[in-house]
Amino acid sequence: PIPVLTVQTSPYEDQRPTGGGGLRRPTALFESQRNYLPNFVQSLLSSVDLRDRQGCTMVVGSDGRYFSKTAIEIVVQMAAANGIGRLVIGQNGILSTPAVSCIIRKIKAAGGIILTASHSPGGPGGEFGVKFEVANGGPAPDIVSDKIYQISKTLEEYAICPDLRVDLSRLGRQEFDLENKFKPFRVEIVDSVDIYLNLLRSIFDFSAIRNLLTGPNQIKIRIDAMNGVMGPYVRRILCDELGAPANSAINCVPLEDFGGQPPDPNLTYATALLEAMRGGEYGFGAAFDADGDRYMILGQNGFFVNASDSLAIIAANLSCIPYFCQMGVRGFGRSMPTSTALDKVAKVMKVPVYETPAGWRYFSNLMDSGRCSLCGEESFGTGSDHLREKDGLWAVLVWLSILAARKQSVEEIVRDHWTKFGRHYYCRFDYEALEPRTAYFIMRDLEALITDKSFSHQQFAVGNNIYSVERTDSFEYIDPVDGTVTKRQGLRIIFSDASRLIFRMSASSHVRATLRIYAESYEKDPSQHNKETQAVLSPLIAIALKISQIHERTGRKGPTVIT
Repeated sequence: PIPVLTVQTSPYEDQRPTGGGGLRRPTALFESQRNYLPNFVQSLLSSVDLRDRQGCTMVVGSDGRYFSKTAIEIVVQMAAANGIGRLVIGQNGILSTPAVSCIIRKIKAAGGIILTASHSPGGPGGEFGVKFEVANGGPAPDIVSDKIYQISKTLEEYAICPDLRVDLSRLGRQEFDLENKFKPFRVEIVDSVDIYLNLLRSIFDFSAIRNLLTGPNQIKIRIDAMNGVMGPYVRRILCDELGAPANSAINCVPLEDFGGQPPDPNLTYATALLEAMRGGEYGFGAAFDADGDRYMILGQNGFFVNASDSLAIIAANLSCIPYFCQMGVRGFGRSMPTSTALDKVAKVMKVPVYETPAGWRYFSNLMDSGRCSLCGEESFGTGSDHLREKDGLWAVLVWLSILAARKQSVEEIVRDHWTKFGRHYYCRFDYEALEPRTAYFIMRDLEALITDKSFSHQQFAVGNNIYSVERTDSFEYIDPVDGTVTKRQGLRIIFSDASRLIFRMSASSHVRATLRIYAESYEKDPSQHNKETQAVLSPLIAIALKISQIHERTGRKGPTVIT
C-alpha cells in the first residue's frame, strides 16, 4: 500500500480566495514559497466536511499553463490522502472551465479543482491559479471562500501520498491501494471534449450550423484558441464535428506560456485574429481565453461586437436555439458594470433582469432557483443555465446559430439590433498595477464625494454636453433567493439621460490593485449609431477623470487597457 504522510507546515496570511474560491498569484510564488500550493489545497479540501469528503468524487482540470502538471500531481496525492474516493481528470490534465462544470453536473461530483489563472499570462514569469467549483458546477460562493481562508490562517499540517503517480496521458481507470484505507483510490482519465460535446449536441441544431459552414452559402470563419485550453475543443467541435476547414482554427496547441501573449480575447491581445478579420476574407471570427470561459466576436472587416451588445443580441435571438424553445426563458442576469442593453431586450420580452455584483457565483443561485436562463458580464463572459459557468464556445455556437437562422452578416445583425433597441455606447478603462493604498483612498474619497447630498442633481458641462446627475450609490446586492447582502460592489453615477459612470476595484490580483472606470451612453436615434465610441464617451470620461483625480493621484497619463 502507498503510505499516507502528514507533513508539518506553517500558515500563510495571504491565501484569501478572490471571488469564486480562486487563488491567483505569480507562478514564482507557488514555485518558491515552501508548501504554498499544498497549504491552499489542504485548506480547500478541509473546507468540505469530512462526512461529505470521504469516498466522494471530484473533477480536476487545467488550462495547460506552466506548473500545471506539477500542481495536478500534488492535488492528486493530497486528494487521495484526504479521503477523496475518485478523481476524474481530463487527458493530459486538460479541461476547460465549462467542461469541468459540465462533468461535475453530469456525474454528480462533490466539486472540482481547476488550475488556471484565466486570461493572465503564463510561463515561469506569469501567473498561476487554483479555482474551486462546488457541487452545482459553479464557482464557490463567498461563504465557502471565507471558510477556506479561515482554515488557511491556522493550518499546521497537510496530508499527502508523495509516492502516488498517475499517468495523465492514458485514458481509463487507475487504482491505488493506500495505507489504512479500506477502499482503493480511483483516478479516471477521460477525454477532454467528449462529455461537453454531448451536452452541446443536446442544446444546438448542429445540422443548421454545419450547413452554414459547409453548404452552398457557407461563410468562412477564423477561430483563435490563443494557445490555451480551447485548441482541442475548437478542432474537435468546430472542425471535425461541424465541418469548418482545419485552417479555420489557429493557435490550437495548448502552450505553457500561451506563445508569450496574454491569453485574453480582446482587441489589445487578439491582434492576429483582428488583422486576419480586417482583410475581409472571413465572415466570422472568435477568440477564447486560456480556460475557455471568455470569448470575443468579430465580424467581417474586423467589426467588433462588445460583450454587453453580444449578451443583448443573444437574448433577443434565443428562439434560434432549440434548447430555449424547449426550456423557455425565465429571466436574464447581468453584472452591474455590464451595459443596460440587455434590459431593453428584457423589457420587450417581458422577463425580469437581475443586476448582480461582478463574479459568476452570483448567477448560480439565480439559475439553481429557476429564475435565470441567460446571464453575462462585460468582461466577455456569457452563459446560460445549461451550466453554472460562463462558456465561450457555447456563446460562439449561439452566434453561429443566429447567423444560420437570420442569413445576415454579424454587422447587419448588430446594426438591426441597434435600430430596434437603440445603441449603448460603452467602454472600460483599466488602471492596472496601482499601489493598493492609493487605489483604496481614491475610491474612499470618491464615495464620500458622490454620496454627499450636494452632489445629487449636480450638472456637468463638457463641450456642448450637459450631464445632470439623477442618482448615485455604492452598489449593494440582496440575493433574491437567500437574502444574502453583498455591499460596496462599485460606485455608480446615473445621469438623467440614462448615461452611467461606474468606478470599481477589481479583485483578481493580489499585490497590486486594478481600478476600473466604465462609461455608458444610450442613443435611440439610428442616425447617431455610426459614431466612434471614444468620441461619444469622451465627455463622460472627462467627468470621471475630473471627479476621481485618478491621473493626478497616481501619476498616470492614461489607462493601461481600454476595452
